[in-house]
Amino acid sequence: MWIKIVICIALIAFSTSIGYLLSGKYRARRKFYDQFSLFNERYLNELNYARKPLPDFLKQYEYTGDFAKTIKQCVEKRDCNVKLSFLTVEERSACGNYFSMLGKGDALSQKSFFGAQTGALEEKRADGEKKAKSRGSLYLKLGLLAGLAIVILII
Repeated sequence: MWIKIVICIALIAFSTSIGYLLSGKYRARRKFYDQFSLFNERYLNELNYARKPLPDFLKQYEYTGDFAKTIKQCVEKRDCNVKLSFLTVEERSACGNYFSMLGKGDALSQKSFFGAQTGALEEKRADGEKKAKSRGSLYLKLGLLAGLAIVILII
């Protein structure tokens, strides 16, 4: 009897964790666009007021995860080919274009370019947050229900 209960709990936990892992790309996308939007906002403020060199600006703030890897790769290695699996092809190319423009040109042209990107980044950030919330809970619930279905079939 106890073995059945332990196996049932383990199956439910396993299937729920698989649901959590499947929803990871939506959480990663949300985190990426949160940091991307924050970076754009900070960079525009930097262009308007202090105008520090790009390496000094990047040392001033710390970013994490995929966004930090992407910006480091683009600024230090000048390889702006974004290879993140949770972004669509269009988003990868838009990110690559964005990062390739960092530190190039005068302050006025950069302000106009990065200012034009603000609306699109905020839209993608809000969309990523909405999808992470809805699809994340959906995958968790599906994992739980799949585990319960397996348990019912076993019993």
